[in-house]
Amino acid sequence: MEAGLIMLGGGLAGVVGSLLGLGGGILIVPLLTLGFGLDVRTAVGVSLVCVIITSGAAAGVYLERHVANLRLGMTLELFTALGALAGGLIAFAIDEALIAGLFAVMLVYAAVSMMRRGPTETAPATELPTTHEEPRVEGWSSRLSGEGYEVRRVGTGAVGSVGAGVVSALLGVGGGLVKVPVMHLVMGVPLRVATATSNLMIGITATASASIYLFRGEIDAYFAGTIGIGVFLGATLGSRLAHRVPIAVLRLLFVVVLLYSALQMVLLALERAP
Repeated sequence: MEAGLIMLGGGLAGVVGSLLGLGGGILIVPLLTLGFGLDVRTAVGVSLVCVIITSGAAAGVYLERHVANLRLGMTLELFTALGALAGGLIAFAIDEALIAGLFAVMLVYAAVSMMRRGPTETAPATELPTTHEEPRVEGWSSRLSGEGYEVRRVGTGAVGSVGAGVVSALLGVGGGLVKVPVMHLVMGVPLRVATATSNLMIGITATASASIYLFRGEIDAYFAGTIGIGVFLGATLGSRLAHRVPIAVLRLLFVVVLLYSALQMVLLALERAP
């Protein structure tokens, strides 16, 4: 019975994670801590494994449909991986209540960011720069941009990616809750492309963080294997349905999921505070 509930929760997390580019960690960590009594640090380790599974299941679909921006994702991932390694080294020196509180703060930040008006999903080509201005960033933007949109503020995006890596290691979320708002709101990437690209990146980020948790013996094999089955099935389904979900619904789902998870983690932080 317990295994079935774990798989069901993992399936839901996989669907949401693949749709929103978050890897499912925002649901898996609260599920394991509040529903099954795992400590936050162990739940984070299991969540990182599930993020890798989500990325593997969803990335192929998004690449096949030419939704994800592979070049942009791999460029930003260089910086995210560095942040993930740094975050993994400091994660075990931080109190669990503080980790839960930090998780809540980051979730609220992401929700508020996504409620702001971002770039439209169907920016016409005529809106792209047509002059030879901005020679300082033209090389980067032309290489990283996609059809119908111009990538901007590459340097700021790189800094945000380092922060996403740190958050991934501390909170077990793959960094998607930072990557998606950064790409969408800061760099001008359409939301659907940002979520698809995030799905490519989160697996690499989570692998860098999970290796540290694995060496420290903080990954529970039973929970990781059981919930991982559900996550894989859910992520496969979610990635294949993503193109049918309207952008307004996608944005609303993003905000609702983040705010709910933030509330749960605030309660957990208060419960485990010294």
